[in-house]
Amino acid sequence: MGIQTTPAEAAPSRADLRTGLVGILAMAAACAIWGLSAIYYKLLSHVPAAEVLAHRTIWSALFFAAILWGRGRLSALDALRRPRLLALVSGAAVVIGINWLLFISSVQSGHVVQTSLGYYIFPLVSVGLGALIYGERPRPAQQAAIALAGVAVAVLILGIGVWPWISLALAFTFGLYGAAKKAIALGAMASVTAEVLILLPLALGWLWLAVPGIGAFHGTTALLLVATGPLTGVPLMLFSMASRRLSMASVGLIGYLNPSLQFFCATVLFGEVFTLWHGLAFALIWTALAIFSGEALARRRQVRARAGAHPVPHPRRAPR
Repeated sequence: MGIQTTPAEAAPSRADLRTGLVGILAMAAACAIWGLSAIYYKLLSHVPAAEVLAHRTIWSALFFAAILWGRGRLSALDALRRPRLLALVSGAAVVIGINWLLFISSVQSGHVVQTSLGYYIFPLVSVGLGALIYGERPRPAQQAAIALAGVAVAVLILGIGVWPWISLALAFTFGLYGAAKKAIALGAMASVTAEVLILLPLALGWLWLAVPGIGAFHGTTALLLVATGPLTGVPLMLFSMASRRLSMASVGLIGYLNPSLQFFCATVLFGEVFTLWHGLAFALIWTALAIFSGEALARRRQVRARAGAHPVPHPRRAPR
């Protein structure tokens, strides 16, 4: 039997690299849509945030259900009969619903700088949750980055005199959502469909009980409300795909494309107040992310270098 050397078993296969690339592209696209969605929800500032959320949920449910039906995959939702899976999906639905409401109301009230800070903190929160829930032990550089994020929050509290609760709530609700998605053994499309279907009765009940008549659902506003379905659905599908293909640290790393675009919208397009204390806090967060990103890239190069430098024997039948 002949012997042939191949790259070390630790080296990623071509299929692994393809899967990782799909995850990276999906996460980047999701974050681009989320980052620029502040512009869209600013157009709906005349509609109460809870009403916008209710419509967002309804039209997202119809959007997802239509896609599943078109693909003949509605039966995938039968998996929700398993109590553990139903509990996980319900938990994901609750935290993403809270996240949506906070984001919409913050955009409408002119606090996009705070939402931006929240999603800058999210990647670091994601690393912490990965350690707590999945045992993804943070490396020293990641620990330093998380500590810097804590200092940034402290700077805002001392400088402005109030807790950046919007930022912290957005970071933790979205971090918990990502953690839940990683544990949900259900396809990306079926998973997000199940989440909005769980929220659907609440949305319908709110419109029935709390909104007089048809509310703001008329004219151009009605079209904008309907479009929140695909605007919500597409990035959620992409995020679900990414969460299943990447580690939580990788999801967090790519995730700061979202707050960068939000920060641009807040300061350049919306003209929100940006104080010296905000500047110090953001500088600390950006430093933390630079440490986080640099360490991740360096580690990846080291792993590839070791894999290429230490081939292992792989048996192959000798030609007859």
